[in-house]
Amino acid sequence: MMDIAYALKRFDFLGKEFLTWLWYAVENQPDTLRRIDPEMAALEIGNRLVLHNKNQQSTETVTIRGDSAGMEEGILALRKGALVAEMSLIYRSGNESWHFSIKGETLDPSSVKTPKTGRVETSEDIEGAAIEKYHLYRRVTDLVQSLFSHFLEQRLDPRWQSAVLPAIQVWISTKEG
Repeated sequence: MMDIAYALKRFDFLGKEFLTWLWYAVENQPDTLRRIDPEMAALEIGNRLVLHNKNQQSTETVTIRGDSAGMEEGILALRKGALVAEMSLIYRSGNESWHFSIKGETLDPSSVKTPKTGRVETSEDIEGAAIEKYHLYRRVTDLVQSLFSHFLEQRLDPRWQSAVLPAIQVWISTKEG
């Protein structure tokens, strides 16, 4: 059986590749994302992006923050070989939106802000509000799981090397930044 620390270190790249692919897919394949989640109106990059570029001597970290922050530094980091280590996303479905972050290490959604729930006016409303909040949070975890499953299918397909990866590389090299 594989030691958990070894497994985490060995497959550390996978979450970062997923988040890098996700940035690409958000900007270039919104129809694919909507096929993965038919209830999705939009998926957008939020106000935080962290990229890591690891070489033999050190790890360079680029952090982009702010609602009006440009992605120029992120694109430059990608061109230098960095991968996305963490990102915030905005998921829209109908008239509702969810804001959350994902780290490549664990793929666990964090800082989740769900749409507002109904007002709790009586003690009987508490259970219903808790169940509603659970289902709203579950939408985010289900979304991340579906996106990651789709990514893994692509990543394990032989066409990853011949079609998907070259398309991502063209996007990186030609994106205005």
